[in-house]
Amino acid sequence: MPDTTLASEKLTYGEAVRAALRRCLTELPETLFYGEDVAKPGGVFGVTRGLHRDFGDRVFDTPISESAILGSAVGAAMLGRRPIVEIMWIDFAMVAFDQIINQLANVRYVSQGLLHAPVVIRTQQGSAPGACAQHSQSLEALFLHVPGVRVCLPWTAQDAYDLLVAAVHSDDPVVVIENRTLYNAGKQEVVLAGPVQRMGEIRVRRVGTDVTAVTWGAMTARVLDAAELLAGEGISVEVVETPWLNPFPTDAVAARVSGTGRLAVVHEANVTGGFGAEVVVRMAEAGVALRSPALRIGLPDSRVPAAPSLVAGLIPDAPRIAESLRKLVHS
Repeated sequence: MPDTTLASEKLTYGEAVRAALRRCLTELPETLFYGEDVAKPGGVFGVTRGLHRDFGDRVFDTPISESAILGSAVGAAMLGRRPIVEIMWIDFAMVAFDQIINQLANVRYVSQGLLHAPVVIRTQQGSAPGACAQHSQSLEALFLHVPGVRVCLPWTAQDAYDLLVAAVHSDDPVVVIENRTLYNAGKQEVVLAGPVQRMGEIRVRRVGTDVTAVTWGAMTARVLDAAELLAGEGISVEVVETPWLNPFPTDAVAARVSGTGRLAVVHEANVTGGFGAEVVVRMAEAGVALRSPALRIGLPDSRVPAAPSLVAGLIPDAPRIAESLRKLVHS
């Protein structure tokens, strides 16, 4: 966690991402940052404005070719660079899956450890009004199935800063999945001069005794709202956020779940094949004794429509999460 004795600055989530990029480009001269519209336009969400002006050709725009972006990043990393590349929407990473799965993740293994590929893939996901089916998927589980790739999903502005800095300093490939709905959210205090944070730490956002809700990314806010609703009924919900899904803090999560004896995993991705299933299995393998069967809460197996009213009907909101947790506690 950041050292609160250090000076801080109030930043939005998007501004915290830009501050992290600025720090890494300053501290690590081998760092490059590139992608579609990230330089002169400043990013489709305005997150990267000013970086090309301040760092010149180390920050540049690319053609619309995710395969070329990722393929060049793998080669640059093998030759000693530390590329940060942006894939505008995580859905578009599917075009470059060969470069990620068969090339990037394999560099260290096939070179017998002689080469590394410290590539950071910055992308964003999640449902937003009008995003439609090809711009709204939550696909973290696909990357988590690939050995050799780290994955994180920051929720707060502080974590948007800390996790990106940690990712860029890592010698492993890292996928940093941001959320577009958070970029311009209210400003928060962010410590900018702290040390590089360790990967794989949990965030206990709320202490509780009746059920442990494990979540990550933007869904954390909805789970906290649900916990507040249930508190008025005398149900105590513990909210554990796991911003790092690889490395996943199995032991730390198991300790929290053991304290309540009930587990719910909440994520924005589809329930089927989602990482929530992996969390449930890990708790079972860790020997956590549950008083009730574990519960997974997420999207149904449906494409995400364009109409905001229909999207609202798919994504678990605080009342629906609260209802599911209420049933779990009373089961």
